[in-house]
Amino acid sequence: MTLVFSTTSAGALVVKGSLPWTPNAGDPPTAVLPGPWVYFIPEEGAAIEALVDRLIPPDPQTPGGKDAGCAVFIDRQLAGSYGSAEGLYMRGPFANGTPQQGDQSPLTPAVRYRQALAALDKYCRATFAGKSFAQLPDDQKDKVISGLEEGSATLDGADGKMFFAQLLTNTREGFFADPVYGGNRDMVAWKMIGFPGARYDYRDWVDRHNERYPLPPVGFAGRPGWVRQGP
Repeated sequence: MTLVFSTTSAGALVVKGSLPWTPNAGDPPTAVLPGPWVYFIPEEGAAIEALVDRLIPPDPQTPGGKDAGCAVFIDRQLAGSYGSAEGLYMRGPFANGTPQQGDQSPLTPAVRYRQALAALDKYCRATFAGKSFAQLPDDQKDKVISGLEEGSATLDGADGKMFFAQLLTNTREGFFADPVYGGNRDMVAWKMIGFPGARYDYRDWVDRHNERYPLPPVGFAGRPGWVRQGP
C-alpha cells in the first residue's frame, strides 16, 4: 500500500492510504514469561510467595496472591527500573521525613526487599525454632505479618513496618495490574470485580451502576481464546 502525504492550505498534514500508527509502536510493555526468579534467590522467592498468599488468601472462587502471580510481578519489578529507583532523585541529604514528604531513604526498592527478607528470615528462625517464614503454619504467618504492620515485630537491620507497607502496595499492584506484567494471572482479579480491562469501548455501561459487566476482560495483549488475524 502506498502512503500519500500532502499538506492543506492551513498547514495540516493529510495522510492517505493508511494511518501512520501501529499498536504499541511507541513503548510497548515487555510481557513477563513464566520461568525462574529473575531478582529473588529461591529462599527469597519462597518467602514472598508465602507472604502474598496471606495478604491475599485464596478462596473457592479466586486464587490467592501466589497463584495470581503477585510474587512473580514483584520479582520482575525489582529486576527492572522500579527496583533500581530509575528516574527518582536518589541523592542526599537523607532523613526520616513525614508521611506527606514520601520516601526519604537512600535504599532502592530492590535493596530494601533484600535486606528486609534477610532480616525476616533471621527473626522467624529465632522466634519459631529454626523455621523460615514459608515453613510456618498460616496462623503463625498471620501473627508475623500483623507484627510487621503494627511495628511490634522488630527486624534486625530493616524497618519491618516500612517493608510491610511496601509489600502490601506491590502485592495489590500485582493482583490488579495488567497480566502482561506477570500478576493478575488469567485476569482473575478483573473477573472478580467485573473490570472490563483494556476494552476499547464500554461507554454503554458507564452509567449502569450495580450491574455486573457481562463481557470477559481484555488485557494489553488481548485475552485467551483470541486468534490474531492478518500478518
